[in-house]
Amino acid sequence: MAQALDHLKVLDLSRILAGPWASQILADFGAQVIKVERPNTGDDTRTWGPPFMSNTQGDDTSESAYFMAANRGKQSICIDITTPKGQEQIKRLAQECDIVIENFKHGGAAHYGLDYKTLSAINPKIIYCAITGFGQTGPYKDRPGYDFLVQAMGGLMSITGEPAGEPQKIGVALTDIMTGLYATIGILAALAEREKSGLGQYVDLALLDVTAASLANQATNYLVGNMVPKTLGNAHPNIVPYQAFATQDGHCIVAVGNDGQFKRYCQVMGLSELANHPDYCTNPLRVKNRNALVAILQSQMLSKTRDEWLELLEQAQVPCGPINNIDEVFQHPQILARDMRVKIPHPLNPNLELPGNPIKLSRTPARYERPPPLLGEHQHAISKQFNLED
Repeated sequence: MAQALDHLKVLDLSRILAGPWASQILADFGAQVIKVERPNTGDDTRTWGPPFMSNTQGDDTSESAYFMAANRGKQSICIDITTPKGQEQIKRLAQECDIVIENFKHGGAAHYGLDYKTLSAINPKIIYCAITGFGQTGPYKDRPGYDFLVQAMGGLMSITGEPAGEPQKIGVALTDIMTGLYATIGILAALAEREKSGLGQYVDLALLDVTAASLANQATNYLVGNMVPKTLGNAHPNIVPYQAFATQDGHCIVAVGNDGQFKRYCQVMGLSELANHPDYCTNPLRVKNRNALVAILQSQMLSKTRDEWLELLEQAQVPCGPINNIDEVFQHPQILARDMRVKIPHPLNPNLELPGNPIKLSRTPARYERPPPLLGEHQHAISKQFNLED
């Protein structure tokens, strides 16, 4: 069966997370992704553990769970780009590839003669995506950038955490993940434009730009409403009630998105009078009078267990849910029904399982035909395909 991107070849010079996340998405939909790694050591994340993948073959090789998260579907080849031979091999690959993804520091690719100007002269149709902390322009362009640092500088940490607590980062490297997603969108946009012009182009992605863009309503709360957002714990700055509530035996989420849902919530709670109360009958009033309303609701939520409330609220079609641990997520019937837990046999572990791709295409769905590669696993095959040893 043909796949959506099986006509494309991707030269992946990136490592860690943002770039590999983008190339993994392209690989899921059929692109041939050639992951270039440093000889002997490879991608930094191969050793970012524990945990490491269970090895059922008796081999001493260990592969980190972190590396597994962003590298399925790829072919690995080791090339030393600091040498003239390695640089020539990269140029040979670029001649036949559609896309290059790299995350060198500003000016790093040019130092090795592997920048867009050089590679586009060899292949004018190449789409070259460069991912850095701060982009290719501006006063910070030469600074290194990491997810944690940019979560802080980009405002995410200023709106994450409890009001009385210290600033908190998100529990996953979300700035890297979002940058990988935006990179994929930028690459696909450039590919679509290439159908008209016949030419490739340069895609400049910065972690800080992505973080600022992804602030969404929190950004416009400031830009449009002149309100500087602060930490609200699990509460929402623009909707009430939309937060976690304590029950007799744990917490649950209640996410009331409109006045109709609020009315039904009040009925289930035995507080029907609140639905028409002059302080709470519309969402703007509920936001204005947040503290008083939440205190009433929280007191009532303590009268039953979590599961008792969830059953009643679900019956009334009030959005609600438990706060699942990761093990509960990947055992959840909805996750399993949506193929979000997939088996991808690995040479060292035939029972390897990974998260699936959330994009569900009807005719050309994602396929999982290659596990994350061993270091240099495809050295011979790639060298032969692209005549690298001439």
